Amino acid sequence: MTDSASPTNAILLGKAVTTPDALPDSHGHVYLQGRLGNRHGLVAGATGTGKTVTLMTIAEGFSRMGVPVFLADVKGDVAGLAVPGTLNDKLQARIQDIGIGDYVNEASPVVFWDLFGKNGHPVRTTVSEMGPTLLARILELNDTQCGVLDIVFKLADDRGLLLLDLEDLRALLGLVAEERKDISTSYGLVSTQSIGAIQRALLRLEQEGGEMFFGEPALELADLMRTTTNGRGVVNVLASEQLILKPRLYSSFLLWLLSELFERLPEVGDLDKPKLVFVFDEAHLLFDDAPPALQQRVEQVVRIIRSKGVGVYFCSQFPDDVPDDILGQLGNRVQHALRAFTPRDQKAVKTAAETFVANPKLDVAEAISKLGTGEALVSTLQDKGIPMPVERTLIAPPRCRMGAITGAERAQVRAGSPVGAKYDTAIDRESAAEMLAKKAEVATAKADAPAAKTREQDDAEEGGFGQAVKDAVFGTKRRQGMVETMAKQTARTVGSQIGRQILRGLLGGIFGGRR
Repeated sequence: MTDSASPTNAILLGKAVTTPDALPDSHGHVYLQGRLGNRHGLVAGATGTGKTVTLMTIAEGFSRMGVPVFLADVKGDVAGLAVPGTLNDKLQARIQDIGIGDYVNEASPVVFWDLFGKNGHPVRTTVSEMGPTLLARILELNDTQCGVLDIVFKLADDRGLLLLDLEDLRALLGLVAEERKDISTSYGLVSTQSIGAIQRALLRLEQEGGEMFFGEPALELADLMRTTTNGRGVVNVLASEQLILKPRLYSSFLLWLLSELFERLPEVGDLDKPKLVFVFDEAHLLFDDAPPALQQRVEQVVRIIRSKGVGVYFCSQFPDDVPDDILGQLGNRVQHALRAFTPRDQKAVKTAAETFVANPKLDVAEAISKLGTGEALVSTLQDKGIPMPVERTLIAPPRCRMGAITGAERAQVRAGSPVGAKYDTAIDRESAAEMLAKKAEVATAKADAPAAKTREQDDAEEGGFGQAVKDAVFGTKRRQGMVETMAKQTARTVGSQIGRQILRGLLGGIFGGRR
């Protein structure tokens, strides 16, 4: 069993090597406190130094604590969380060195997600929910084109048009092109060049498979915050091996998801453990070429989302990949090795050393370049939110498989997913594209309908109603009409002058003459 001094609701990160006696745990164990898990964190280090394994250890720990986790699987090995690990001599030696008494190989409850719907349940949102700012970033639009996209969204709101998928957005762009002059007068200048540029960007996004991200059913945040019947937090793994090749789409999706959590979750203050832990892998992609307004928004979200029970953990090669204003908000730090071969590396080492609470028995800058695989410099928040002095630490291994899983194993996990029936089938309800198409059909039908005929036109047409009346009254060459018939009968029976006057009067009235 674990040491009696070990805290409850805490994650064992490893064993301190530098000054183990300085820690409250009698074994020198280093813990990440659950009640301070919402104070955010950073896992950094060069490729191949063990960052991914550390992330898996943290994700497992939060899951056992009953905290749901969301993280991206960039290389495909994070999926190993869904399968129990296997003991070997090397792993057994690490467990004994650290002193983990309750280590048991086990899987975590995992739900796989995938923006492309191949290696997990499809993740969707609507164009309206994404909003013009993040969508413009995905499409890589310039400032002028961003302004036009703002106008398109405003026009959709004013006319009550739902923007659910890219087809809706394309239909609305067509409407803006048709009514460009009127829209430019009411909303601001719209050029055909900007509309064309946005349409071309949409085409590129579709060719890359990005259209699958937009539609319904849209992702509900509650489905990312599930726990199992035995109290384990569900680990949501986003398959990102292909997504990471489209860095703008990858980073914008994660920013959108974080913003949704920020806007929709209620304030809860400090809890015994977080409601959700959100991991940004390859964090530098979030800030590459990000406009100042967007970077400021991320800083605001990271600072305030703590009070909504969400812990955000960034993972990247260098600590300075994260802007200083955000880096200062990250209380729990795990720094793996950095090799100071280049000026860029040397600057990163210096930055990492300066961000730790100093330990008089440890030269941080020197230690960073000498750490082995599975070792890290660790500083976590302790009582009253005070960071502990940095410790060189042997990182505890996860209990799952430290590697990729097979297609059959992934399929088995997906088959038992609690959300598969909800998200695996797309829904296409009436939205802007369908509404605008119906309006166009009505307009076309009106244009093609024959114009109403005048009385003269109707009379002039052979077989028209007026001609039929004339034929009945006056007759044709082949048959006599009513007038001729009446005239002949009247002539036979009426011989007096009065009768002839009546006859003239009748005929004159019909032809418009006078008596």
